[in-house]
Amino acid sequence: MATVIPIGEPVNEAERQAIANLRDHLASGYLVLHNFEIVRDGETFEVDVAVDARRDIKVAEGQNDPCLFSRASELLRPLRAEYTNAVVIVDEEWIGSPGAAVIEQKLRAHLDDAGWTAETSFGLVVCPEVDVWLWSDSPHSVTTLGWTSWEVLRPRLEQEGLLAAGKAKPERTKAAAEWALRNSAGKKAPRSSAIYRQVSSQVSMKHCEDDALIRLLKALRAWFPVEGA
Repeated sequence: MATVIPIGEPVNEAERQAIANLRDHLASGYLVLHNFEIVRDGETFEVDVAVDARRDIKVAEGQNDPCLFSRASELLRPLRAEYTNAVVIVDEEWIGSPGAAVIEQKLRAHLDDAGWTAETSFGLVVCPEVDVWLWSDSPHSVTTLGWTSWEVLRPRLEQEGLLAAGKAKPERTKAAAEWALRNSAGKKAPRSSAIYRQVSSQVSMKHCEDDALIRLLKALRAWFPVEGA
């Protein structure tokens, strides 16, 4: 199954079905991006679907976040001659985590040691992982959690002390997701990768307010500017 990254929303059911078909029938090494724009020579072109084989996305197989925190430079060094830019992504939440600021400083040191500079690379500490996607203001997210609407779920989370009044996203996103899944009116489901896969294939990043993802998108635009933009 391919990984889907929605930049915008499909304009009709036919597009939605085509994206789902690519997701279900391409191998796991493929990345499907959809509904975005490219500007070339002053003209804007709409792209419905783009498929990438993920050659440039490296997964540290068998390495967890603490391992990357400790030894990212030795994993990165063999790649220096092949890549001008690099981003190392680590989750903030793990047993013994020193916190986002310390992790980011350590990743910066690893990248420097491996041969990149601050202008061509950075370490990204995600707080925490893809859980932020579950709390986007989208009906797809709340139904994936097993609830009919945010208007129903948010007051319950406030009652449980999992969401501050007036806030859209909980401080402890994982704990809130687990509570919502356990207490949904429908089928009780554990928090799993299937849930994140379902949300990420339906919810656009276009209005994302997460600092880490915004920083990543800004860096990619700076490093790979579109011709004529």
